[in-house]
This record gives sequence, C-alpha cells and structure tokens, in this order.
Amino acid sequence: MASISLEVTEVGPCSGCPIRHRAVCSRCETDELARLEEIKYYRTVAAGQNILWAGDRMDFVASVVSGVASLTQTMEDGRRQMVGLLLPSDFIGRPGRELARFDVTAVSETVICCFRRKPFERLLDEMPHIQKRLLEMALDELDAARDWMLLLGRKTAREKIASLLSIIARRASAEGEIPLDQPVTFDLPLTREAMSDYLGLTLETVSRQISALKRDGIIRLEGNRHVIVPDMMRLMDETGDDDLV
Repeated sequence: MASISLEVTEVGPCSGCPIRHRAVCSRCETDELARLEEIKYYRTVAAGQNILWAGDRMDFVASVVSGVASLTQTMEDGRRQMVGLLLPSDFIGRPGRELARFDVTAVSETVICCFRRKPFERLLDEMPHIQKRLLEMALDELDAARDWMLLLGRKTAREKIASLLSIIARRASAEGEIPLDQPVTFDLPLTREAMSDYLGLTLETVSRQISALKRDGIIRLEGNRHVIVPDMMRLMDETGDDDLV
C-alpha cells in the first residue's frame, strides 16, 4: 500500500532547528550540516494521516521536528497494536532497510525533516558523528523498549499512567532533562482512547486514574489535553521506578 501524499514544507536552516541539539545531526560540524542540507526536505503531516504504511519502500529517513507519531503493527487477523511513540528528535527509518516495518501515523500535526535514504547512507561512511549518534539513539530505544516491557507487564494502572506522563514531560523539556525545581507543562499528544490502547488499559481505567492523579494534586488539567505537573518528583514517585532522575 502506498503512502498518501504529504505536504512539502519550506526548508529552514539546520542552525535554527528546534531539535538541533538532540537529533541525529546533533554532533555534526558546520561543513557536515551543509552536506545534510543538500539532501533534506521537510514534510508536514496532518493528524490522523499516515507517514508510512508497513511494507512501503523507504525512499527517505527522517527526524520528527514537532508533533507526535505512533508506530502500529497489524496482526494477520486484523488486530492492531500501538507499539511505540515517536516524539520530537526521534528517528524514522533504518539505514540499510528498504521496507517500513510498522505503520507510522501522525497523532497530531507532525513536521518531519527527511533525508533521501540513499544519499544519507552514503554520507554515513564519511560522517562518524552521525554514526555515533545513531548508535546512541538505537541503544536509548532499546532501553526504552525494556522499560516498556516492565511497564506493560508489572506496573499498576496508576503507575502506567504516571510513567507515560513522565516520559512526555521529560521530552517536552527543551534539553530533555526534567526540571525538578519548577512546574512542568505540556500538551498531552494522545487521546484517552489512544492511551488505553497504548497502555493495555480500558478507557474507563485511564479516565479514572487521570482523575485520581488530578484529585491527589499530582497533576492539574486545563481542558482535556493541557497538563501541569506542579512537582515533578511527586509524579516520578508515582511511576514505581527506582531511578527518578
């Protein structure tokens, strides 16, 4: 199945990119960035539209600049499972892999910085900074997958909700670090229905646990999506994790 047509967005300079310090190109020198500029283009994808279908031929790899995308896998009997989220600075695609393995869908309006795959793969041999950063990101993704196995298998419903909120809060920070001495605010990128699918909970359980965290003063809500965390340490305490930093 072919991907839908995506809007091509005007290309901006790498120096002004909001994910410049943590994307795959974060360690590139000025001359290396100039070479990446030659093979990049931006695309804007409306919420609910697919960026890729599983089985699509990959003619690009990309970094998420803004917005959130989901990774979904479909089983032979038609059942679908959300298996991951792509947040700003996350990487789409794998060098050397020609076919997409998962459906990639924009959860909110999403801007991606695309690199033509073949030229990007050729540049990897000449740019050790990108190779090293890709390895770091792959290992981080592996750690996140192991954490998610724990979350789905052993954590309570309250711990699952708190863990998801803490992940999004951390990524909402410009530097990816949790400010422990001030409130954290972010817009929740998932509907409660999507959260229930992602976390393996019922919709009623998700709503009940969010209401409980709000009632206990762990979070505040403005509307359905805007979340305020007055004390990040209190939220981290609710995740059930030993490592709180």
